[in-house]
Amino acid sequence: QVQLVESGGGLMQPGGSLRLSCAASRSTYIMGWYRQPPGKQRELVATITSRGTINSAVSVKGRFTISRDNAKNTVHLQMNSLRPEDTAVYYCNSRIVPGGTDYWGQGTQVTVSS
Repeated sequence: QVQLVESGGGLMQPGGSLRLSCAASRSTYIMGWYRQPPGKQRELVATITSRGTINSAVSVKGRFTISRDNAKNTVHLQMNSLRPEDTAVYYCNSRIVPGGTDYWGQGTQVTVSS
């Protein structure tokens, strides 16, 4: 199993920046972020494998950057040029092996509003 502890998030004005971090209790194959906007389904934000392969949603390309520190089992999401539509609960996600069980963090609220 994997325990995921998230930090960061909060309230930010449009155009601002926030940074999310997630620490895993062990090494994993893939780590990333999903989000669930109010009244909507959970959706992919970005993921990164232990080898550095990145997959990200079109809506965040050029604004959000995912990075990973394999030595510390951490993943970060730098969110720039935030928009009101980025408002959501952001969840850290991880799988130990490809196609394996999904593990989730507790979620952290990001609100973008003036």
